[in-house]
Amino acid sequence: MPANERHSTGYIGVYYIVTTSPVDGKPEKVFYIRYKLDGIAYEEKVGSWSRGGITPAKASHIRADKMTGKTPPKSVQRESDKKRTRYTIDELFEEFREAKKSLKSMPFDINRYEKHIRPVIGSKDVAAITPNDITKLTGKLSAQYKAQTVKHVLTLIRRIVNYGVYVGMCPPLGFRIAMPKVDNVRTEFLTADEIERLLAVLDAETNKTAVAVIMLALSTGMRRGEIFGLCWNDIDFERGFLFIREPKGGKGATIPLNATAMKTLRGVERSPGSPLVFPGKNGKRRRDMPKPLRRIREAAGLPKDFRPMHGLRHTFASTLASSGEVDLYTLQRLLTHKSPQMTQRYAHLRDEAMKQAADVADSLFGEGNENENTTPS
Repeated sequence: MPANERHSTGYIGVYYIVTTSPVDGKPEKVFYIRYKLDGIAYEEKVGSWSRGGITPAKASHIRADKMTGKTPPKSVQRESDKKRTRYTIDELFEEFREAKKSLKSMPFDINRYEKHIRPVIGSKDVAAITPNDITKLTGKLSAQYKAQTVKHVLTLIRRIVNYGVYVGMCPPLGFRIAMPKVDNVRTEFLTADEIERLLAVLDAETNKTAVAVIMLALSTGMRRGEIFGLCWNDIDFERGFLFIREPKGGKGATIPLNATAMKTLRGVERSPGSPLVFPGKNGKRRRDMPKPLRRIREAAGLPKDFRPMHGLRHTFASTLASSGEVDLYTLQRLLTHKSPQMTQRYAHLRDEAMKQAADVADSLFGEGNENENTTPS
C-alpha cells in the first residue's frame, strides 16, 4: 500500500490514511477533513482512534462544526493561540510531539508521557506547577522504577517546558528540577566459563537468526540498535569492514570485521525484499528479540540480570581491554564511543593486564630472580 494513500470513509469530506502508530508500532487510521469556510478551503488532520478516539462519524461532526463556524480552523486557532499565555502540559506536549515527531526517541517519549506524566500533571498550567508536584511524581516513580527511568521522565518534562519557552508558549519553570543520581558505570561481562557454556548452547540452538545476532554482538561489540539497523550494503565483505549508521551519540563509523564476524554474516540468509540483515516482520526493522535471547540465556545458565545484547558488548570490550594488547584509543574507535570518558570504564582491566606483564618481566629479570639463581660464595 503506497505511503499516505487516501481512503474514502463514506462521509463527505472525510478520509483517512494508514500510518504506523508511534506508541505500539501497529498500523492505525489517521482521519482528515476537507471543508470550506467563507470561501476558503481548509484541510486538517483530526486524529485517530488511539489519539482522541476519532471515528469517521466523529470526524464528520467535527467537520460540520468547522463549516458552521462553531469551532475555528486550526490555522486560525494557532494565530489565536499565539496570544495566549497559559498552556497546560498536555497542550505543550501535543505541540512538542508534532514538532519533534522525526526523533527516534519519540515513541519512547510518548510512552513515558502517557504512562507517567499525563495522569499526574498533564492538566496543569506550566505556571501552576510547583516543586512539590515534581517531588510527589519523583517519589511515586522511585517506588516502582530504577533511577534511570525516573531521570528519563523528569528530563522529558524539562524538554517539553523548554520547547514551550523556546516557541513563546509559556514561561520557564520557577525552579530547577532535581535529577536523581544514576550509576552508569555498571559493566556486565561474561567469564570464560560462561562464554563456553553460551557457545555450547548456540551450537544446538535452532533459531539461527538469534545465534547470528549473538555472535555478531560478541565478535564486534556492536549495539543492539546498530545490529538490527545493519543493511547488506553496509558490509564490505571484500575488505572486511562494515559501516555503522548513526551510532549512539555520533556520526556514522566504519569498523573492521574479524574472521568470526565475517563467517557469521556470510551464513545469514538474505530476506527477499528487505535491505536489512536481520529484518523483523514484513521486512521491517526489529527493535528487539527478547524471547529467544532470554531462552538462550537461561539454557546457558547465565545470571538472570545479564542483559544479552548489552552484556555481550561489554564482554567484547572487557576481553580486549584485559588482553593488554589493545590501547584505549583503539577500543574507543571499535566501540564507536563519542568520547574517551565512555571507554574509561575499561581502563582498570588494561591496567591490570599491564601490571601482570610487569610482574612477568620482574620474574625474568628482577631482583628476586637474581637472588634465586646466584651461587653463594
